[in-house]
This record gives sequence, structure tokens and C-alpha cells, in this order.
Amino acid sequence: MPCTGVGSILAAIRLWPGRARVKQTILLSALGALLTSTVAHAAELTTAAYTPAGGAVTVYTTAKGAAQQLARSEAKALQPGHALTEVENSIFVNPTKRFQTVMGVGGAITDSAAETYAKLSKAKQAEFMKAYYDPNEGIGYTWARTTIHSSDFSSASYTYVKEGDKDLKSFSVAHDRKYRIPMIKQAIQAAGGTLPMFASPWSAPAFMKDTKTMLKGGHLLPEYAQAWARYYTKFIAAYEKEGIPIWGISVQNEPMAIQKWESMQFSAEAERDFLKNHLGPTMEKAGYGDKKIIVWDHNRDMMVHRANTIFDDPEASKYAWGMGFHWYETWAGFEPMTDNVAAVSNAYPDKPLLLTEASIEKYDFARLQDWANGERYGTSMIHDFNGGAVAWTDWNILLDEQGGPNHVGNFCFAPLQADTRTGELIYTPPYWYIGHFSKFIRPGAQRVSAASSRSNLSTTSFLNKDNKLATVVMNASDKAITYNFYVGDASTQVEIPAHAIQTLVY
Repeated sequence: MPCTGVGSILAAIRLWPGRARVKQTILLSALGALLTSTVAHAAELTTAAYTPAGGAVTVYTTAKGAAQQLARSEAKALQPGHALTEVENSIFVNPTKRFQTVMGVGGAITDSAAETYAKLSKAKQAEFMKAYYDPNEGIGYTWARTTIHSSDFSSASYTYVKEGDKDLKSFSVAHDRKYRIPMIKQAIQAAGGTLPMFASPWSAPAFMKDTKTMLKGGHLLPEYAQAWARYYTKFIAAYEKEGIPIWGISVQNEPMAIQKWESMQFSAEAERDFLKNHLGPTMEKAGYGDKKIIVWDHNRDMMVHRANTIFDDPEASKYAWGMGFHWYETWAGFEPMTDNVAAVSNAYPDKPLLLTEASIEKYDFARLQDWANGERYGTSMIHDFNGGAVAWTDWNILLDEQGGPNHVGNFCFAPLQADTRTGELIYTPPYWYIGHFSKFIRPGAQRVSAASSRSNLSTTSFLNKDNKLATVVMNASDKAITYNFYVGDASTQVEIPAHAIQTLVY
């Protein structure tokens, strides 16, 4: 994939042969052309006019204790002028200031999700698909993730090859044809025939690692680096033969973690070198140079260091489409490191960022309706999008009443849980909070400037391709708040209940 941006030009110039003065001339010419193009593009994005269609705002509200979630209110009129000054809180939207373009919001179709889904009745399966993928009657997921062979959210560990098969002659995804592949196909159909999907490995097969087990970390043995790189291409070919297009892959799920389940470690340097010496060239040679490769795929806390190590290496960077990140740095009581998303986005604006996994851990059936779980999603999504994320991917889209199945007891929450004892689907607060983004912020939407005047409200805003704006406002406080809502020179007044999230469409 070609490099773009000032950093890429500098890197390319350093590698060209020739005298210093010739290099300088070429460099100045290239930079001049780039800056001219960039300034023109920026002017186009920041000066485009926007007029609210009809001057009316429709408000959708989800609130703690409400009888109906994603409830639609009567439209409010946007009036010209800034006369609404009697309340303290205000939300300011400026549609002429524009930023990243969104690719989608969705969740992961894991073995656990598929095994649980298979236990539902046909009627409940239809309800499930509509709830997630229908943009009108559901929350309109447009994005998906899956795993390359097993993860902790499988009933057991498995791979696609026989033990010791370095040549991958036994490679087969027959295991996935029972549950996972049929569910993915139904999800694609429910989403309207298109559902971009990326895939992540949790560990190489045991024989390829120094620990000789897929569990509890360990490292890829150098003599198996090329075989492991080919494994990704085999997976893509097999899934696409099944009729499931693969948009991209991540190099390794959580490469800094030693987990009791499937896990494998890559230092920043090791991931960089595997990418540039094996995975990137192998993908290209196999005809998959158009597939996106995501690096890191771990928490926000260390993402800046990983970005510096990989993106500053020209040979590795040319294969790295962008960076994925998770939210689990909060597990030990630390505040979420949301500022690191913006730090990477600002340092490497040509490398898209996306949240690739989020889940509420420490499952407890009695806590399924804990409102704080939904607020954690809302807070994260607002901060991540404002930091520059182009997509947001939840973890399991479905789990059973035990938070599994999970072969190592790492039980978690999902936005929709199935009680396989009764056959019912349980809608939890995260489902509604995610829906305030996925239902209204569609692929191709561009983030626009949005800010709150007080910290008790948080906000983000997007302009969709149909010229409709969608602004999300969240109130995690214990009191209802009336706020002025400004869009350019027009304004109205809105009330948001305590512990609520709203999407304003206009």
C-alpha cells in the first residue's frame, strides 16, 4: 500500500539514491505539492455550508428507569440567533468544521455467540438479527469482527491445522461451518448483503510457539514466522470461499498480555519485524495487498509507543493500514486513557484508528441491567470518536445466561444475552447506548465540531451522507439538565433526564 503524508515523503526521500542537493529539490517539490493539496482539501472540509433541513430537531432518548428506550420525541424548531441564555448548559455544534469519516459500528461474532445463537428458536434468531442489523427496527450494525480459530470465547481450544503441520497442508475451517459461518452469513444478509469484517488471531498453533501451548502467552518461534504469515492468507481464502468477504486482519489480539486463555506476545519491535518481513509481503504475494492490516489491537495505555515503533519504520508502515485499541486499561481501577487515542491520531493522521474490542467483565447475571454498564459504553464511544476513531467494535454480540460459553471461565457481559433456559433474549443498557451511535451515525458520516459548556454533559456529532446531522449528548449525573442546543446560528432548548443519553437528528 502506498505511503502518504509528509512523514512518508521524508522517509521515501531518505531512501532514494543521489546527491543531497538533488534530494533537497525533489523533497521541496513533493512537499509543496502535498501542502497545496492538503490546504485545498482542508478548506473544502471546513468552509462547506450547512443549513439544517427544515430547521427541526428530533430527539431520541434512553434513560434509566424509562418504560421505553430510544424513545422519539416531537421535533423541536431550531430558531436563528443566540437568545437562549437563561440556562447554564449548552451544546455547540459547528457543521463546517469536519474531521474523520466513520466506517461503522458493530460487534464480534465469536464461537460463543454462534453457539448460543444456535440454541435460540427460529423466531428468536429472527428477532436477534433484526435487533442488531435492521437500521429501522433495530440499531443498524454495519461492522463486524471474528476470530482466527479459537479464543477464550470458544467451547474449547482448536486450530485449523493438524499439530506439527508447518506446510499447512491440513488447513481447514470445517470446525467453523457448524455454528460460526452460518451465523455470519445470516448477519450479512440481515445487514443488507454487506458487512465489512476483520479477523484477529489470539495465538498461533502450539507447535509454532516456544511454550508449546496456545494458552498463557508465549512467543512465536522464528522458524515458524513464515508459516504463521501464510496461515492468515489461508484463513482469508477459506472464508471468502465460504462467501464471507474479509475486509482486513489484525496482527495479534492483545500482544502484550499473558492470559490463561489463548494468547501470544509480540513486543513492539517483534510485531514491527513480523509485519514487514513476513506478514505484509506474504499478504501481497497471495493477492491480498488490498486487505487492511491493523496493528496493536490492545489497550489505549501503550498505543502511543506501539505507533511510534511501527509507523516510524517506513518498511513496516507501508503494510500497516492503521491501529486497533481496546478499553481494558480500566480493569484495575485506572481512568480510561482516552487522550492517547487523540495523541496517536494527531501524530499519524494517515493511520486510521478504531476500537476493536470492549466488554464488561466479571459477569454476574444479577447485574445484567446495571445502568453504569451502558454509561461506560457511552462515555467511551464519545471520547474515542472525538479522539479520531473511524470505527467502534464491541466484543461478543451474544452470550448465554452464564456469560459464555467460555472454556477458561472468563465470563463477560454482552449487549444482548440469551437465557437458554427460557429461550428469551435480554436487552441490556449497553445495547441501547451503542444504538444511539450505530443507528444514527452511518458509514460515510463525517465527524463535525461539537462541544459542551459544562462537564456534566458530553457530546459528539456527525454529518451523514444524506446531509442529516446526528449529535449524541450524554448525561451521567443524578439530575435532569436543560441545555441550549446550538447549531451554527440556530438554537433550541432540550431537556435530558438524569442518567440518560440522547441522539438529536436534524
